[in-house]
This record gives sequence, C-alpha cells and structure tokens, in this order.
Amino acid sequence: MSSTNNNDPFLEAQADVLSSIDTTRSLFSSYLRIRSLASATSPELVQARKELETAVQDLSSDLQDLVDSVRAVERDPFRYGLEIDEVGRRRRFVGDVGNEIEDMRKELRDTTGRRKSSGANGTTLPPPDTFGLDSPPPEERDDYGAFEEQRQVEMMQEQDEALDDVFRTVGNLRQQADDMGRELEEQGEMLEDVDNLADRVGGKLQNGIQKVGWVIKKNEDTWSSCCIGVLILVLILLLVLVLIL
Repeated sequence: MSSTNNNDPFLEAQADVLSSIDTTRSLFSSYLRIRSLASATSPELVQARKELETAVQDLSSDLQDLVDSVRAVERDPFRYGLEIDEVGRRRRFVGDVGNEIEDMRKELRDTTGRRKSSGANGTTLPPPDTFGLDSPPPEERDDYGAFEEQRQVEMMQEQDEALDDVFRTVGNLRQQADDMGRELEEQGEMLEDVDNLADRVGGKLQNGIQKVGWVIKKNEDTWSSCCIGVLILVLILLLVLVLIL
C-alpha cells in the first residue's frame, strides 16, 4: 500500500515536519522560560521570540504543503492507493500539528498584547483557519461523500457477483455429485447381478463335477468285474491244458 511506501512524498514531508516541530518545541520551551524570568524589553527575550516566530513560520509553510496533499487525496483516495483510515490518520496528523502551532501563536500574541504577531521577515503567520481540516469546503464534502457512496455501491455489486459465482460453482458441484451417485448405484446393481450369475454358475459347476465323479466311480467298478472274469477264464484254460498235456 502507498501508506507504507517509503517513497511516498507525504511520508517524506511528514518526517521533515516532525523534525521541524521538535526544533520548534525546543525553541518554544526556551522562549517560555526566558519570558518568565526576563522583562518584555529584554534583548534575550526579543531574540528568543524572533527565533520562535521564524521557526513557527517555516513550520506553517511545511504544514500547508501537507494540508494541500491531504485535500488532494481526499477527493479520490483509491486513486492514490490509500485506504480511508490512512487518509483519516493524515488529516488527524496535520490537524494536531496545526493546533500546536496555533497554541504557540497564542503565546506570542499574549506577549506582545496584539492580535497578530509579525514574523522575523515582517510577514504575519497564517491564520488558523488556513488549515481548514476539520471542516472542508461543502462542495468537497459533497463530492467525497458521493464518491464514497458510489464506491460502496460498486463494492456491493462486486460482492454480489462473487456470491453468484460461488452459488453457480456450488450448483455445478451438487449436479456432479448427483451424477456420481447415480453412476455408483448403477454399478452397484451391475455388481450384484454379476455376483448372482457367479453363484448360479458355481452351483451348476459343482453339480457337474459331482456327476462326473459318479460316472468315473461306476466305470471303475465295471472294469474291475471284467478283469476278474477274464482272469478266471484264463486260469480255467490253463488248468485244462495242464490236464490234457
């Protein structure tokens, strides 16, 4: 995402603002300390005030660049690869820095007793409503709201299409499952028929084997009787021959 990209110009400018505000805070603390100890015409206080005004003026200029950047991405955050939460975080950041700058400006106004303080180069600091982050222009608000509503509608349509695809896929899987179930039932019936046929063939084969065995046994008994008769006849003939000779 762009919010985590180290090359994001906003993040680079944000780092510069954070560095500048640390320096400005240090000058502000030093200015408050000197103001509490020195008189209003003290050269040290005047110098500290000028340094603080210069730092605040520079910080305000840098912050204005961030404000312009936030306003630009607010119109179409997805175009820049930003999420709504990241845009909100950037708005809060520049808002917090703007409030802190305004607090410093109030302290400078209290010191001089004037409503506007002059910077080191003779120019005035930008008014607080310059940042205008808490209440963007109505037309920008309307455009952004319309864009967000349209984006939500598009996201809902995309989700509906994704759900339709899922339903179609589930329907296809259910149809395939039904077809497979019918095929399994038909194959089961065919296997049952094969088993029945195998049982019938096995029974017939067993009966045939028994009949063949019975025939063989009968044939064995007949041949034995014939052989005995032949042997008896041969013995009689031998006895007759012996007696004759």
